[in-house]
Amino acid sequence: MTSHYHLAQVNIARALAPLDDPIMQGFVEQLDHVNRLAENSAGFIWRLQSDEGDATAIAYSDDERVIVNMSVWDSIESLEKFAYSGDHLAVLRQKKSWFEKPTTPILALWWIPAGTEPTIDDAKAALQSLQERGPSTQAFTFAKRFPAPGSKENVPSPAN
Repeated sequence: MTSHYHLAQVNIARALAPLDDPIMQGFVEQLDHVNRLAENSAGFIWRLQSDEGDATAIAYSDDERVIVNMSVWDSIESLEKFAYSGDHLAVLRQKKSWFEKPTTPILALWWIPAGTEPTIDDAKAALQSLQERGPSTQAFTFAKRFPAPGSKENVPSPAN
């Protein structure tokens, strides 16, 4: 059955230094590879990117060290498989080397009508909803999931 909704995700991070600083080199060197992995993953639909092919030049806020990643997937399972396996997981495990420890939510998932693309404002609203209300149908996490609107399926949260 084809869903009328796709899963949007945003994650933000505040770099320890500007991206051209040597401390960020290991992260920057892996961007193209990880972006290609995402694009070639089952269930991938779209990702936010500039003309250069990544999203690091796209402003999320006035703070130039805050970077944003946004993508759309056909299901939670597709995104989860990409995010928590292989080379992406290896990069994720190194995040403390490049990014500050967050004090607010940095990842939000939400359902969008199939064929639409989320905006930076949508991403901000999702993260703000998560911050203010916790996981809900407006914005949720891998740990506390919500099914697509109109779906009769239950989306089980992983047992952690």
